[in-house]
Amino acid sequence: MSFISSGGGRDRRRTVTLIKDALRELRNQLSLLNHQVSRRLELKDVDLDCLELVHRHGPVTPGELARLAGLHPATLTGVLDRLQRAGWVARERDPNAADRRAVWVHALKDRNAELFGLYSGMNRSLDELFEGYGEAELAVVADFLRRATALGRAATEELAQE
Repeated sequence: MSFISSGGGRDRRRTVTLIKDALRELRNQLSLLNHQVSRRLELKDVDLDCLELVHRHGPVTPGELARLAGLHPATLTGVLDRLQRAGWVARERDPNAADRRAVWVHALKDRNAELFGLYSGMNRSLDELFEGYGEAELAVVADFLRRATALGRAATEELAQE
């Protein structure tokens, strides 16, 4: 499935437009997938987003998690309360902090299988898709995704400062 052309400016613009359209559609499909996972786990979408961030970056402080999620600290408190009540995360006091209120948030491993199981269909499908690409092609895709993610992060930070 190759829609990359070797032609001039018009072909390149068409290809770039196809890629941008595909990225928007991928974003929509992943959002819908995450919404279904949230629904199955009886979480709000933002709760699942924060849980993913804790899995990826944790343990983290609530302040750091609020920054990563782009949420107001008071909003994050509600998210953490829900995640803790549901058995997804724990907040533990930092014994080395001067401020006794300092805590770390970490994901609890007990429910990982439940969470990862809901993504197993997508993960299997991605593994099958990857089989159709060579190592060099996968390296280009990985590089593109890393760089596109960095651009998205920069655009988000720019909008957040306005």
